[in-house]
Amino acid sequence: MENYTKFKLKGRDELVSLLSDKDNLFIVACNKCFKEFDTIDEPDCGEFEKLAAELGKTVTGSAKIDFVCNKVQTEKKLQGMIPEGTENVVVISCGLGVQTVADLAGKPIFAAANSLNYTGHHGMALTKKSCDACAQCYLNVTGGICPIVDCSKSLVNGQCGGAKNGKCEVDPNKDCAWEKINKKLEKQGRLEEFKKQPIQVRDYSKVNFKVISDYVKAVREERFAGYYGGVHPSEHKEYSEHIDLVKFPEPKTVVIQMSQHLGAPATPIVKVGDTVKVGQVIGEAAGFISAPVHSSVSGTVVAVEPRMHGTRGCAMEAVVIESDGKNTLHESVQPNKPLDELTPEEIIEIIKGAGIVGMGGAGFPTCVKLKPAKPVDTILINACECEPMLTADHRVLLAFADDIVYGLKAILKTTGAEKGLIVIEDNKPDAIELLKAKVADVENIDVFVARTKYPQGAEKTLIKRVTGRIVPSGALPADVGCVVSNVSTVKAISDAIQKGMPLIERVATITGPFVKNPGNFLVKIGTNVQDLIDYCGGITSDDVLVKMGGPMMGFPLNDLNVPMMKGSNGIIAVEPDETVAVDCIKCGRCVDVCPMELSPLYFAKLADQEDWLGMKEKNVMDCVECRCCQFICSSKIPIVDKIKAGKNAIRGMK
Repeated sequence: MENYTKFKLKGRDELVSLLSDKDNLFIVACNKCFKEFDTIDEPDCGEFEKLAAELGKTVTGSAKIDFVCNKVQTEKKLQGMIPEGTENVVVISCGLGVQTVADLAGKPIFAAANSLNYTGHHGMALTKKSCDACAQCYLNVTGGICPIVDCSKSLVNGQCGGAKNGKCEVDPNKDCAWEKINKKLEKQGRLEEFKKQPIQVRDYSKVNFKVISDYVKAVREERFAGYYGGVHPSEHKEYSEHIDLVKFPEPKTVVIQMSQHLGAPATPIVKVGDTVKVGQVIGEAAGFISAPVHSSVSGTVVAVEPRMHGTRGCAMEAVVIESDGKNTLHESVQPNKPLDELTPEEIIEIIKGAGIVGMGGAGFPTCVKLKPAKPVDTILINACECEPMLTADHRVLLAFADDIVYGLKAILKTTGAEKGLIVIEDNKPDAIELLKAKVADVENIDVFVARTKYPQGAEKTLIKRVTGRIVPSGALPADVGCVVSNVSTVKAISDAIQKGMPLIERVATITGPFVKNPGNFLVKIGTNVQDLIDYCGGITSDDVLVKMGGPMMGFPLNDLNVPMMKGSNGIIAVEPDETVAVDCIKCGRCVDVCPMELSPLYFAKLADQEDWLGMKEKNVMDCVECRCCQFICSSKIPIVDKIKAGKNAIRGMK
């Protein structure tokens, strides 16, 4: 494979001249992009260090960084790395990387690559375009500020005199590049030296490569909206977003899994032949991180046995109930006291007894989440529904607005938080208008409208987007004073308090280009997926991929004879992805879109080597498996599968 990032070390004579009056050097070297991923560290840094040693120069340290032009990542990696005593920073990268470091280092910056007589290409940075790859680099003499790109007139010998109040006369919104250059050089004590530089004339016969400018302009604003990374997949919500919520017909038989939550599966407490009622406990919580399971119908238990699980890919313990069609309520299903009369402890017990878990997919027991170990001041209700195609939460917002407000009030009382925010993406204007009206007179509850971006609904990204707080690696939302709860979970809390009804049903979307009649349905837990699809008119093609969940994070279903569960927010039928993966080309896209600011390209490489410890050191456990990296991958590598394998191996390490 050809190496498309054509920067290389300057020739020996040029480097000797560059270092003649400089010492105490810190080196920042970029690991080249757009090339075969065959080595972790490029050799340029070592070659430069060897030359510096020959010349008797002191190297105070070095940093080898992937995609130096990625300012967010580079700033994080350089934090605290440049030691005291460093006088000059030498950068081995394309022009984009040199300027990125110039913005961050606070020291004189010198480019050790991209010779003036060498035509180079720069990397694919999705940040501000700051290099034309013109092969006539002025960064060493202008303090790391490019007069070609930053100056609207591309002047190379000083300012034109037309600037007013520091702004360019051509573009009054743009700072004058030469005023910036002069200020930086003056601060570094290099201005007088610069004035002695011979006049430089730019050779316009050189090719001016504009490899990424159009792309950068198109994506820059979207990429940094609220939090780092993320993607904008086609939403395809038009299949079902306009369809009103309806109650799905009563199932004749339900298969209720004992494992519908994070933690220990519930323990069945019924046997074959038992008569059960709606809302009756049929599985008891088996630990602190667990949740009880209830019957969604009245009828007779016909089996207690392993049945195929929709998201685990294997058979797991389940209770099978044949409905009598009467929907007889169990005696325990009784409304509770008014919210004002309930104590926080009583609310927690109601939620715990109702078997309520996170209904956005994670399934974490809500009673545990609402008893954080640290004080919290902000409750965020995740009503973003950033996953493409799914519209279940959207319909919940429209159909159960009062319940959502009630449930949020219950959470505020339980946690003692001061503020509640219902976060809705801006692609749901009708829901935004309705909820704003509902909370207009509620002092401590508001609606936060977020610009649509995936994966906005992930806890850590949502917190950063709304509050600006950053949840550290390995920490929980409560560590920064927040609790995040899915909107359907909040509705379930309202049902448990006001009606005494445990979590026995949920709203789900059945959708996709191959579903004949998509829709949004209130579905009883345990309803068969095949029955749902048949009710929607079936699937219109033989070559189809069916997923439980959305296209990004959903679980492929090889067997449609599986039940809906507490976290089943949808069933989609889409075209299968039959793309063949090729080798990683180090394009850096996965790094650019990872909302957790990780380096997914390493996870794929280390997983292939079964280097689980290496994956752990690269913080793979912080990955939320949002699939942004896989979605954007130029080589179509199944990165998330490799990440899951690594996580499982790490969990099994002693």
